[in-house]
Amino acid sequence: MSEHQQDFSRHQSLFQTNIEVASPSESSELWLKEMDISPYDLPYVHEALQQSFEDWRKETGSLPLSKHSSWVIVDHEGAYTSGEEAVYSLLDGPHAKLLQHCLLSHELVYDVIEHADYPLFKGQVLCVVPILSRSGQLVISVLACVIPRHISDSSGLDAIEATALHYHSCFFRRYEYIFVSDVMKIQKNAEREASRRSILFQIMQRMHDQIDVDTVLTEVLDSIAVLYPSIKLSLFMSQDHQHSNPKVRPLIFHPWGEDICVRAFMDGRLMIQDCKEAGEEDMVEIGIPLGGKQGIYGVFHLKMTRDLKEDLDLQLITMVIDTAGNAFENAKLYEQSNLLIHELRLINELTQRLNQSLQLADIYQFANEELLNIFNADFCCFLQYNEECNMLEVVSCNEPSLSKDMFNASYGFGGLVFEKKEPVILSDYHLNTKVSSKLMEVTGSQSLIATPLTVNGKVIGAILLTHRSPHFFSYDNYRLLQTLSSHIGLSVSNALLHAELRRMANRDMLTDMYARHYLDEAIQEYQTNDFCGSLIVVDIDQFKQVNDTYGHQKGDKILKQVSEIVKTSIRKQDIPARWGGEELAVYLPQMGVHQAMKVAEVIRSRVAQETNPGVTVSSGIAEWCIVDDKISVDSLFYRADMALYRAKNSGRNQIQIEDINE
Repeated sequence: MSEHQQDFSRHQSLFQTNIEVASPSESSELWLKEMDISPYDLPYVHEALQQSFEDWRKETGSLPLSKHSSWVIVDHEGAYTSGEEAVYSLLDGPHAKLLQHCLLSHELVYDVIEHADYPLFKGQVLCVVPILSRSGQLVISVLACVIPRHISDSSGLDAIEATALHYHSCFFRRYEYIFVSDVMKIQKNAEREASRRSILFQIMQRMHDQIDVDTVLTEVLDSIAVLYPSIKLSLFMSQDHQHSNPKVRPLIFHPWGEDICVRAFMDGRLMIQDCKEAGEEDMVEIGIPLGGKQGIYGVFHLKMTRDLKEDLDLQLITMVIDTAGNAFENAKLYEQSNLLIHELRLINELTQRLNQSLQLADIYQFANEELLNIFNADFCCFLQYNEECNMLEVVSCNEPSLSKDMFNASYGFGGLVFEKKEPVILSDYHLNTKVSSKLMEVTGSQSLIATPLTVNGKVIGAILLTHRSPHFFSYDNYRLLQTLSSHIGLSVSNALLHAELRRMANRDMLTDMYARHYLDEAIQEYQTNDFCGSLIVVDIDQFKQVNDTYGHQKGDKILKQVSEIVKTSIRKQDIPARWGGEELAVYLPQMGVHQAMKVAEVIRSRVAQETNPGVTVSSGIAEWCIVDDKISVDSLFYRADMALYRAKNSGRNQIQIEDINE
């Protein structure tokens, strides 16, 4: 508060007393007449002394005394304030005592100028007159003049005193003007503050009544537009929020330039800078962050002319935006709580449906459909790492041209996610210059979110969701996909574990061939749906002697060697199995006995050449055909076994075909 405001407070009681006995105009006049300078005001009256001196000179400039004299005004400490500096040099030099005497005596004093250093004024008279407060107890300033000696008689001194009184009136008139201006300014500021509080209260009430994020943003945009319709206003939001209002745009973080909105967002504080554009007058742009207690959500961008900026109540706008930030955050928290409930429901439903099947292909297909529905995505792609090929394989995708495709383990966004083991979000593929993607190019997608597919802590692939529109996915989508991927990974883990358990249950542990019961079931299914097939039964010759000679451990090793030769000598669709002991069997779908004979010969010759220690095998072959009278698994095994028996009895290391008479 200024000294004038303090003085205003000191005189309030006097004003209240007078107002009881006078009309409003009379009370104001009495109040001003009672107002006086106090010692506390003296340091602040320098400007009033200057202005009143200028007023006084204009009003007295035509008088003879003013024409034939030189004047100067000094403050209560004797410091120069305004007027002829040459006159002040007298007060500051040889006639300093005269000035001090005036300040102490509160009376007009004068002296003849005789000093040789002042030839211009030599022989003239220096008069010094105190300008007193209304009470006469305080020297406000000193008015000094140099007049010709012939007019320094009593009438001349009286004229000087009258002139000083005139200056006294000019000073208090100016002082009253300043005081009244201060009072009016205080009143204006009070009215402005009351209006600001009223506007802010109404805006706060409207915004805090809302629990919808979009409504809060619309309210603050409309409020600022009503207060300042000439301002160009935009709101740049971070990517985790979408809005239909054309004034709300995404905040793009360019790696170049000094964008005011990006700087305001990153620093979390108001930014102001000049803006010069071709064909426009000098403009000013302001960035005000929209934030709450938990962070910054966006930036209001205001653009206006420099003149309009001077009239802008930036404090009010900042308070409105701060209020909007808190209301936005509250609405966002409410929205997120609903979203969390929705996500938990989605996770529960997704987990229940995923667990309905233990078939890996079914899980991938169902998860693909569900993710497309949950995220409103255009395309979904599941990639799984194939260890045999060291490549990423498309195991599920709603883009048919990509089904079963294989990619290098480091290619595209799938490879990036697989290698880095980190999720990815992409707003606009057209702005991407580092990663190429067949998925994005074939589907014409621009937005992408991707996350690793993790099973038992190991990344086995990637999940990719895309959309043709840019900036489609939010950070909430990005986070939700990571959550759902863990549940999908758990279901995949269960399916893989189930498949491994089935594989182990259907496999012989020593040879890694199928078990006999699996072979029986497979042949029975083929005989139901197929038209023919052959069975080769392979027996290692004199295997007991091998065990007795080399030991059972060596015997197991030879059995594994023979099994490996059998597995590598047949087709992918053929079924190798351990029939029992040292006997192996191979079922050949849709293959006749003579073709099977060639396969058996390959096995026989390779065993004789590749085993160490060397052993031989005998084989028996039987076939079935859809035209046979009796078709059964037992019949096929019996006939193949009889053929093997003949091979053993005929000298071993040979192949026998079933006897049709048996």
